[in-house]
Amino acid sequence: MVTGIILSLIALAFVLIVIEDIIHVNKAKTTLFFGTLCWIIAFIFPIHGQSPETIQHELDHNILEIATLWLFLMAAMTFVAYLNSKGFIQNLVQRVMPKQISERKLMFLVGGFAFLFSSISDNVTATLISLAVVMSLKLDGKKLIKYTTLIIFAVNSGGVSLITGDVTTLMIFLADKVTIGHLLLLIAPAVVSVIALAGMLSVGMNGTVVFEEQANRRVEKTDITIAVIFLSTIFGTLALSVLYSVPPLLTFLFGLSLMFLVAQFLMRKKDVNKKIIDYIREIEYDTLLFFVGVLLLVGAMKEVGVLKQFTHLYEILAPEYANYIMGLLSAAVDNVPLTAALLKADIAMDARQWLTFTYATGVGGSMLIIGSAAGIIAMSKVKELTFVSYLRQSVYLLIAYTIGYVGSYFAGFMMTM
Repeated sequence: MVTGIILSLIALAFVLIVIEDIIHVNKAKTTLFFGTLCWIIAFIFPIHGQSPETIQHELDHNILEIATLWLFLMAAMTFVAYLNSKGFIQNLVQRVMPKQISERKLMFLVGGFAFLFSSISDNVTATLISLAVVMSLKLDGKKLIKYTTLIIFAVNSGGVSLITGDVTTLMIFLADKVTIGHLLLLIAPAVVSVIALAGMLSVGMNGTVVFEEQANRRVEKTDITIAVIFLSTIFGTLALSVLYSVPPLLTFLFGLSLMFLVAQFLMRKKDVNKKIIDYIREIEYDTLLFFVGVLLLVGAMKEVGVLKQFTHLYEILAPEYANYIMGLLSAAVDNVPLTAALLKADIAMDARQWLTFTYATGVGGSMLIIGSAAGIIAMSKVKELTFVSYLRQSVYLLIAYTIGYVGSYFAGFMMTM
């Protein structure tokens, strides 16, 4: 009874996200409302006779995941907010890009940039920077949706072959299901799938993007210094995570604190109305609250035992087919608990099959706008991008995902060579 009520509330919450444009109620408000309500019900009417202590333990674990992501987002978004407000990113785009470029070439350029950047940094940072670049071009709404769709898919594809690029990849690696060498085999199919999606999305885009001549704003020494700190933080996060297992959150918060201290020192003699720490207020807090609500809902799904049911899929289908479907399911359910459930179930799969599962859960979340951190960030920052408008690109996304998945399957044969 209680399980049914919670599942109904979760379903209603996702429906309200879909019809946000119709009801004009911000998705951050609805997800936060239903996310907290589901957990309150779980405490008042314990599921499966669980004690309050057990439910509290599960909630604490859920809150820890939320807090980690929330703080990480806050740090990354503060860097981007500062550089955006100073026109640093726009200036950089104007200097690097030609005066005009075809929309088709721009599509491949954006996809390649998002893919590469997510390979050397985290998905959140890669999404924020890629979106900042595209949004600075003032594109038509429909075209902006296509470029944003590519960014989401490319960002999710870029980090799938690195243990620092995707949490589920790291989980599967730590469980000794695949090796670093095996994961590197995913680079080729991931690249091909991004190129395929860029090609499909660019069909009919025969126009030219002209970069408006703008008076170059003077780049301050402070802006350059903060940009360097930002890049150093990204690379430092990657290096410290690999070499010493330092949590990425810790490194990014350190970088943020360094930004505050250095900027304070550089600005000490300047007459500025805005203090460096004030840029935290420019963060889109709707994005952060939306994250909190969605992750609370996903945690509630895990609490009622929905995720465990997915493992029964392997009793019906061969792992190659089940993995493909699990990737699609990860678009509706957080791929981290989904991967954890599968690892705990001790499904019998060889390294080649685990490789396809790694690709599926890493990229499959791109199928729905709410299926990945990149998608949620994009939906919060790009007004034209909604659940429905993104869903219109689903055929292209499914084809690209299938190409990548088949590629990962054949890449697995190279393990024995």
